[in-house]
Order: sequence, then structure tokens, then C-alpha cells
Amino acid sequence: MSTSAVSDATEPTFTELGLPVALVQALRNAGIDKPFPIQAATIGDALAGRDVLGRGPTGSGKTLAFGLPILTRLAEGPPSKPGRPRGLVLVPTRELATQIEKALEDAARSLGLRVASVVGGAPIKRQADRLARGVDLLIATPGRLDDLIKQRNADLSDVAITALDEADHMADMGFLPQVTRLLDRTPKQGQRLLFSATLDGDVDKLVKRYLSNPVTHSTAPAEASVSTMTHHLFFVRDKNIKRTVATEIAARDGLTIMFVRTKHGADRLAKQLRGAGVDAGSLHGGKAQNNRVRTLAAFADGSVPVLVTTDVAARGIHIDGVSLVVHFDPPAEHKAYLHRAGRTARAGEDGVVVTLVTDEERKDVAAMTRKAGVRTDGIDVRPGDRKLVDITGARKPSGIALATPAAPAQPTRTSTGAGRPRRARPSGATASEGGHSRGSGAPRRDRPTGESRSRKPAGAGGHARSGDTPTNSRRRAGRPAAPAGNRNRSAN
Repeated sequence: MSTSAVSDATEPTFTELGLPVALVQALRNAGIDKPFPIQAATIGDALAGRDVLGRGPTGSGKTLAFGLPILTRLAEGPPSKPGRPRGLVLVPTRELATQIEKALEDAARSLGLRVASVVGGAPIKRQADRLARGVDLLIATPGRLDDLIKQRNADLSDVAITALDEADHMADMGFLPQVTRLLDRTPKQGQRLLFSATLDGDVDKLVKRYLSNPVTHSTAPAEASVSTMTHHLFFVRDKNIKRTVATEIAARDGLTIMFVRTKHGADRLAKQLRGAGVDAGSLHGGKAQNNRVRTLAAFADGSVPVLVTTDVAARGIHIDGVSLVVHFDPPAEHKAYLHRAGRTARAGEDGVVVTLVTDEERKDVAAMTRKAGVRTDGIDVRPGDRKLVDITGARKPSGIALATPAAPAQPTRTSTGAGRPRRARPSGATASEGGHSRGSGAPRRDRPTGESRSRKPAGAGGHARSGDTPTNSRRRAGRPAAPAGNRNRSAN
């Protein structure tokens, strides 16, 4: 394994790196004129067919570092067959998969390639249909791709290039068994690219098993070294002051991300902020996929300027213009701090990172920030403090409660298509008169007052399920339960 540290002293152009003219023009149309250091370092090796390990801080441009050479190499081959992609990118979260697809779709189109993502929480039938039409580069979360393979809607036998993004995060989330099963389905001689903000722990097992003599490129140490990012510790005496301070910070101008520890905590804080007049949305793994997409879109366009989220948004999510990250609940370890903080000060922009620390959290937070490379002295703050305003732009909220965001409208049933229209009841008819009679038209038996409508219990002359017979009930009682893995598939 060869290793190199990246210097941006003499950055080559995309053309000099060997990318085709059509792809360079597509990048220029998107306002991307020169490569970031991690891209300049890795694209050449990836185009040469070498296995690559790339490590860089969040916001350093890793997506294009693996995406551009994959697209270039795929364009040199024949179109992909239905259900058999030739390129594969595995990611830990739905949001990251969607973002990578969006980042690469114009570049892929310029080369005549088809790119698609498959993630949990979205209709699997629609994803299977998309694969059946042919996909050259597939971006997937491990659980959903595993499901599609089991249903014989996807086959990885033709995959020539595989990239793993945020590999350490997939290991932390327990996806390694699924990832290894998927990699085992790709050709052994295929090219592998592994990119992450950190390359340690269980990631080393993947490297030794699946990468052949990889070249390693690193753009930065695993600590908070971004020069345009400032870090602050705000000491708050208790949880009540903490909530009030957080509300004043959230009322500022600009896009703000607030990280919390739990799903319930995200919903609770967002509700509290809306109650104080601050438009905020919550994001976590318990939300439906359409809700998560809608929440991120509203935050990205500024219509909802505050995003309250768990660590589901700590990696890979890029939103332009996020100027403040708040650790409402301090993270448990330093890598989580770095990934959260990396949502701001991206691509050279300025950003501020604030951690709210109660008295009982001071010791743990001090140890965690030291490991993260953060050198800052904490300050005591109270609601309305001038230093709070100077650092974050905090202000007093309006106090006028905002309505909870409405759920998306459900489609209404119509009488066309698969359903047969219900027969209209004659005017004035009662339920028993209007065509819902029983049997051959006999009137419904009047039930004596107090008589229960429940069926007889099973084993007492009746059966627990409609249409059961004693034989069927005995057969069902002796039937083994379905394996737990089939009943509860991963929805990552």
C-alpha cells in the first residue's frame, strides 16, 4: 500500500487529470472549474484502474473524487443490461444516496450514462422497475440493495467498479455484514474505491479483504483544522437556561443546524422552537422517506431556516450556506463532533460551531474536544447576553406560535382503475334496505340489547379467523413462524 499526503500547491485541471471533454464541460456548466485537493490526488489513480483509499474532511469533495472516474470508466464500456449495473456506490444513509445521485446525474447524462439510487423507506417496486430499464451506476444503501437482490431484481455480477463512501460510518451502524455480502457478489477482479473522513477500526478489515495494493491519499488530519470554522463552548447552568438560549440562537438570521441525541429529542425541540415563533423542522431515522426529503428541501431553500436533527444528518449531507452548527446535545465522541461540525464552513465558506454544555457535561466535553483538536475556552452565557448575540446573531423570538407542518395530502380513491365503484344507496334507504342485505336477501337479524358482536372464541365452537375450519386452524397452529430476518428487514 502506498500513501501520500495531498498538497494543493500545484493543482492540475480536470482536463489534465484525464477526464473527457464532455464531462469537463458539464462540470464547468455547474460552476466547477478546478478540482479540490482530494480530487486532484485520487482521480488519476482511479482512472488508471488502481484501488484507492481516500481520506479527507467533510466538505472536501469526496463525491466527485470517486464519482468522476467511475463515470469516465463506465463510459468506455457497453450499456448495462437490465438489472445488472456496472458501477456501484454503497452509502450508509438515504440522504447521502440521494445527494450523490443529484451530484452526479448531470455529469452522467453528459456521457450518455444512467444513474439511479435505491434506498430503504421508498417503494421497492418502483426501484425494481427502474433497475429493469437499465442503470449504469447504482447508488444504494446496503439493506435495500440486499432486498432487491433477494427478490432477483438486481444482480452485481457485472459490477466493474465499486465505491464505499463513509465506510467507517457503515461500520459504526453495523452494516459490515451486509456490505461484505454485497462485495462478495461483485467480481473479485473489480476495482474498489473507499472514501471516508476517517480510515480506522473495522474499515481496515474491509481494506485487507477487498482492496488490492491500494494507494492512499489523505488531505487532512482527523481533527478540526478548517481555518474558516470557529468553535465555541457555551456553559449553561441548567436545562431550562439551555432551552431558552437555544431558542434565541435559532431565532437568528441564516441557516442553522441543531444536533440532538435522540429522535424524540429532535421532535420535542423542533416543537418548542415553533411554539416560540421559530420555523424549524425535525429530521431523524424514524421519519418516512418523503417526509425527510421534504424537510431537507425546505431547509435548503431557506423556507424553514432551522433543522433539528440526530446524527443522521451528520455525514455526507451538503447544504449550501449553513453558517451555524449547534450541538444542543454534545456528541459522545470526537469523530461525531467533527462530522457534525463539517456541515458548516464547507468549500471555503465561513462557519461557526457552538456546543451547549451543562455543568454535569463539562468534564466529558473537555475530553472530547481535546481529541477533536478543538482549542477553545468556554464562556458562561445566559439568555440575552451580548456575547451570545455577537457570536451567533441570537435574538429574542417573536413568541407567536407557528402551526405544525401539515402532512402531505393522501391520494383520493376514484371509481376508475382497479376498484369497482360502490353501488349507490337509494334515497332514504337504511343500511339493511340499501343493498347490503345478507345471504339471499333475508333481513338482518335484530340483535337483542346488550348482545356482543364479537365472534366466538377459538376452541369454543368458533374460529379466530373468518373462513377457518378446524382443519385449517390445526394446520396453522403447527406451522413454524417465519424467520425474524424476513419479518424485519433493514430499512437503511
